[in-house]
Amino acid sequence: MTESDFTLILLAVFAGGLALLPAILTWKNLRLFQRSPDTHTSESVSILVPVRNEAPVLEGFILNVLASQDIDFELVVLDDASTDSSAHIVSEWTHRNPRVRLVHGKPLPSGWCGKQHACHQLAEAAHNNILVFIDADVTVQPDAIARSVAFLQDSKVDLASGFPHQETPTFLGWLLLPLIHFVLLGFLPLSRSRHSNSPSLAAGCGQLFLTTRDAYRRAGGHYAIKSSLHDGIMLPRLFRRAGLRTDIFDASDIASCRMYDTNQDVLQGLMKNATEGIGSPKTILPFTLLLAGGQVVPTMLLLSYWASTSQSGMTSLVIISSFILSYFPRFLTLPRFRQSVASALFHPLAIGVFLGVQWVALGRRALGLKASWKGRALRPQ
Repeated sequence: MTESDFTLILLAVFAGGLALLPAILTWKNLRLFQRSPDTHTSESVSILVPVRNEAPVLEGFILNVLASQDIDFELVVLDDASTDSSAHIVSEWTHRNPRVRLVHGKPLPSGWCGKQHACHQLAEAAHNNILVFIDADVTVQPDAIARSVAFLQDSKVDLASGFPHQETPTFLGWLLLPLIHFVLLGFLPLSRSRHSNSPSLAAGCGQLFLTTRDAYRRAGGHYAIKSSLHDGIMLPRLFRRAGLRTDIFDASDIASCRMYDTNQDVLQGLMKNATEGIGSPKTILPFTLLLAGGQVVPTMLLLSYWASTSQSGMTSLVIISSFILSYFPRFLTLPRFRQSVASALFHPLAIGVFLGVQWVALGRRALGLKASWKGRALRPQ
């Protein structure tokens, strides 16, 4: 064995060790990441929708929600200073269906993120005990609301969050959005999260949250995270700090979401949330090591090895093993979440771009640069 082979083996063992963690966790978590039960509730719910310039999707969204089965509900839509026809569309529906209500949002106060302010007002306007916060770009199946509420009640938690199927019409969406499930299942010990109420083990998806009015008030609601840009993480952490239980479920069979229509939207959306998650100063270095070392390096080692003239059986075995481990979580989850095989093949590239976005977001925050979303400037990241 040459010195070069020995170095490659050491690097492959190190990279394989880093890849082993998400491989094992994904294998375990897939069995625990449940879909919502097929049961019903007699309790009425308030479906709460913050809207800012969502005219292209609002008509279809309202139609889908009104087609919901086995659940009594009101649909409350808050127009957050839209500059398009969003408010007009909802207003027309209020005349056609008594279950639809339009709330005109108040001006955004200093120190508030727009979505948190909208959700805060929606909770105040709700008439029912169960609150379902859902984004307007989410498409729900007729049984989605009833089954989501059933998960909240059956699991006996105070805050439940569903992860819809992600539609990826753009290249960067196709490349990067499948990483939502990869990071969630590969790095969150779901069993431990359910047995421990540690805020550090909290997770959620801002596209779909369910809670009760009492739990929402005890936690402090969106008011307590008013400056946050990432309610998907911050709201579950808030509930856990208040001693309340949270959980997540797989909503990919009952709901889908088309978050972004352009590549620029994908980058802006990921950077908007980055520094309150993986791209925060406390987490970016360990996650860079885990993701780059365990998901990018094995492919680089394999390509380097194939290009070399000196090859040995032991070196080949170790490098290929680390390479397989790095791809294992992505291919394991393909059928469950209906993701693209071609996208999974570009997994190392996706990780590289994803990490680049996190570092750029952190750099922008350090420089005090403001991000913008839906025509509104956000606080420095």
